[in-house]
Amino acid sequence: MDMRIATYNIHRTIGHDGREDGQRIAGVLRELHADLIAMQEVGYNSDSPHNLLAYLGDTIQADVIEGITMHNKKGHYGNAVLSRLPITGIIRHDISVPRREPRGAIELAIAVRGINFQIIATHLGLSPGERRYQIKRLLALVTASKADVKILVGDLNEWFLWGRSLRWLKSEFGKTPRPASFPARWPIFALDRIWVGPGKVLSRLDVHNSTMARAASDHLPLIADLHIDLE
Repeated sequence: MDMRIATYNIHRTIGHDGREDGQRIAGVLRELHADLIAMQEVGYNSDSPHNLLAYLGDTIQADVIEGITMHNKKGHYGNAVLSRLPITGIIRHDISVPRREPRGAIELAIAVRGINFQIIATHLGLSPGERRYQIKRLLALVTASKADVKILVGDLNEWFLWGRSLRWLKSEFGKTPRPASFPARWPIFALDRIWVGPGKVLSRLDVHNSTMARAASDHLPLIADLHIDLE
């Protein structure tokens, strides 16, 4: 069984030209051909189009799972997941740290052909202390899960390759490729990550570096191709 998972920080649909353009983001989503896409920095009341999430879900014929983390002058803001996979459970976790920007995680239970998946989609904080707290919270969820395949996906904001957060993730999931996804036009940093356990089901992990993707956001999408042997 093959499956494609993606993560994409859409930067409120603001591209390198400073324009909000939901149609451009929708075009990138179509290029991904993904079964599930975790998105970060989603402006729920984006100017183009007004009902952004419904529009993006319709674009790829996917169900929409909201993960609002805050409300500001432009409306609700946060994470979201678009899924074409059958979801059997949804839990939203508040992983915020006091006096820092609110942060959240969406935990999904998915069952496909007798295989149970745990998928956690998140966007971590900007300070090292925040990320350490948040990774501990999320790894506790991973450890407690009895799913056959466990996936942690999102914008981890981890700039330090030898930081404790990444060491803890490697200890749980093993060494995972880390292609650079930020900034989109000249990617240098691997801020967007997909961690998969067991590692043997991950067959490919790479950025989607198309002309449209380089223009649509300040991050490139990251794609993981999975292969699960059902025999």
